[in-house]
Amino acid sequence: MTARTSDIENAAGVLRAGGLVAFPTETVYGLGADAENPAAVARVFQVKGRPPSHPLIVHIAGAQHLGDWVEDVPETARLLAERFWPGPLTLVLRRGPRVPLETTGGLETVAVRVPDHPVALALLSAFGGGVAAPSANRFGSVSPTTANHVRTELGDAVDFVLDGGPCEVGVESTIVDATGEIPSVLRPGGVTREDLEAVLGFPLAVPATSRIRVPGQHPSHYAPRARVVLVEPEKVVAEAEFAQELGHQVGVLLPPSFADAPVKAHAVLAVPGSMAAYARGLYGFLRELDQRGCDLIVASLPVEEGLGLAIANRLRRAAGPRPSA
Repeated sequence: MTARTSDIENAAGVLRAGGLVAFPTETVYGLGADAENPAAVARVFQVKGRPPSHPLIVHIAGAQHLGDWVEDVPETARLLAERFWPGPLTLVLRRGPRVPLETTGGLETVAVRVPDHPVALALLSAFGGGVAAPSANRFGSVSPTTANHVRTELGDAVDFVLDGGPCEVGVESTIVDATGEIPSVLRPGGVTREDLEAVLGFPLAVPATSRIRVPGQHPSHYAPRARVVLVEPEKVVAEAEFAQELGHQVGVLLPPSFADAPVKAHAVLAVPGSMAAYARGLYGFLRELDQRGCDLIVASLPVEEGLGLAIANRLRRAAGPRPSA
């Protein structure tokens, strides 16, 4: 744990005073506010440039506190919380009276999770309440996985930044709708669908759209400044070289099976063969290609199983149409 005890106490004081704290989780860095303070929550939306209809995730210190924030806890939700918390799993349940509508984007459901990071857990314990937090970046852009990413992007708009080192998972939490009898995966993330199914004992759907709004499902999200183009793995080299010939400054995320292929491009980054390593490094790769002056990034989707499903989800969103605001 990088942050000192005094830093954590100071950060908790900032939250109590209605301020904003950027803090590490195992997934990405969050931009946190007191989940019960509508004015503080409004500042999160303002700083991010996030539409107020997009709900925030309420981070709590332990599964034992879940009943304080939701109306009821179905057995499936209890099973998942017992198995995966602390961890990169968010449960969507009926909102309890403690949660203001400003935090849920006007919805009668609330997204809740227990992060698996010592700094985050220490902050939540010291604060003694729930912390509403999206990723600590401008709306629609690449999520931060280090404290420096937060400082570079948000600067003085954040009242306090807790440094907990690089994030271990690197992509956001899996979001599961647990409001009905049969849960469904609303956003693939750090807990795989296969692991969820092993606990529940039945298959889970991953719908393309949902009646419940959740974080990260805007048509364009997780996007670098450079335009992202997705092609089949065997076409990555040819597509990159063609775009470079047309005058683009091309960045390439080179698939593992083509790691030794020579590529005529502005910048080339080899993708790790391990999906865990790829997920951990994905946002850093996109940021690096931006920093190296690329205006176009050519990549391919991994096999959509395990963490590959979460990576593919992020790349598709990164390649989508950009937000109008």
